[in-house]
Amino acid sequence: MDHRGARRLMGLAGILTAVAFIVEVPLYFLYDGPPPDANVLARLLIGILALAFLIVFTTAFREAVKRTSPAYEWAGTLAFASGLVYATVTLVSSGLEAGAVIAADHPIDPTVTVSGTYILYGSIGRLMLALFLTAMGYAITRTGMLPRWTGRSALALAGVNLAFVPSLFFGNDPAHFYAANGWGTTALMGAIFSYWMLALSISTWRGSAHRAPATASSAAQAAG
Repeated sequence: MDHRGARRLMGLAGILTAVAFIVEVPLYFLYDGPPPDANVLARLLIGILALAFLIVFTTAFREAVKRTSPAYEWAGTLAFASGLVYATVTLVSSGLEAGAVIAADHPIDPTVTVSGTYILYGSIGRLMLALFLTAMGYAITRTGMLPRWTGRSALALAGVNLAFVPSLFFGNDPAHFYAANGWGTTALMGAIFSYWMLALSISTWRGSAHRAPATASSAAQAAG
């Protein structure tokens, strides 16, 4: 895959990831009590598709970094590895929730009932996403492969995710902003990441149509 192909794949996969996440998040707020099984399974299915697209995105990002500046391939690989771990952890969480909902003979709220997902969606997910965003931000700012705002915003968003890692000490009430499974720790962070991903991916897709690959000198200037 050449540089332009990697960027186009990255942009397309990122747009699909973001759109799926954006559709998924509001489904968590449609019901006050335990939601019907159809609601839970629908939002989990959408989330699973989003994570599949995210894996494609991280793979294309690593390839784009490699094509732009081989010296920073390690940063692209770190983003790929941490993004893959994040996707895997979240997929496991989704599987636990779906299994509990399918097995239950009455509607349940898996965000409360399935205790094994608290830390997976919360502290572990936030830490892995922070690592992913840090690696992305570093690779982007050092290679100049994307506009500067994308790298800087990735680093800022990584810091916000890190701030939620200690949320495991603050209970399991999803109505609380900073609980292990609170709406701030999970839904808000997911929504912010989704819209950031959408903006970055649109920029990547549009730029791939007319922007030439960064040269060694341009990458050196970006690093400086």
